[in-house]
Order: sequence, then structure tokens, then C-alpha cells
Amino acid sequence: QVQLVESGGGLVQPGGSLRLSCAASGSIASFASMGWYRQAPGKQRELSATVPVVGRTNYADSAKGRFTIFRDIAKSTVSLQMNNLRPEDTAVYYCNAVRTEQYWGQGTLVTVSS
Repeated sequence: QVQLVESGGGLVQPGGSLRLSCAASGSIASFASMGWYRQAPGKQRELSATVPVVGRTNYADSAKGRFTIFRDIAKSTVSLQMNNLRPEDTAVYYCNAVRTEQYWGQGTLVTVSS
């Protein structure tokens, strides 16, 4: 059973930064891809960024230039550094991992507001 546990969400002012972290049970080296998705109130869940085992990281247009995803295999974590946050970034952020099936964390709330 794969477990993904997110942390790092919270309230931040516009222009601020947050770093989300996702800790996986077991080694993340077995996952073909890991990433972060988000779901704003009343909207569908959407991609923020993914990092595959092989290949390039992928960012949503809204994340490019502001968010950075990185994976630490030794610590079994995948993190999302978010800079220059905007009110429209307010959402529940979910960690995702893909092996033979998809796995999701429980989500962590990010609120960008003054």
C-alpha cells in the first residue's frame, strides 16, 4: 500500500513563497512519475508540475517561471517550491505518484491572500 503525505501548505500573502513536500512510503525510485496537482474551489483538479524518472519535468503554464519541482530519491520525497504566489494559486494541492496505477495524497491547502 503506497502512502503519500503532503505538508507545507498554509496562508501566504501575494508575492510570497511556500514549499510543499510529499513523503512517500517506500522508495520513490519505483514510480514512473511523481507530481503535484491542484484543485481550486469549484474547479477541476489540474496539473501543476510532474517529474518523471526518465525525461524532463513538466509544468503547467501557470507554474512556469514560478514553481520548481524536485525529487529526492534518498529521502523519498518530492517537493514543490512555489514563488511569487498569486491569489489564483489558492487551492488544495495534491501529491501524485504513478507506477502501475495512480496514487494520491490527502492534499494540503494553500491560501494566497492579503
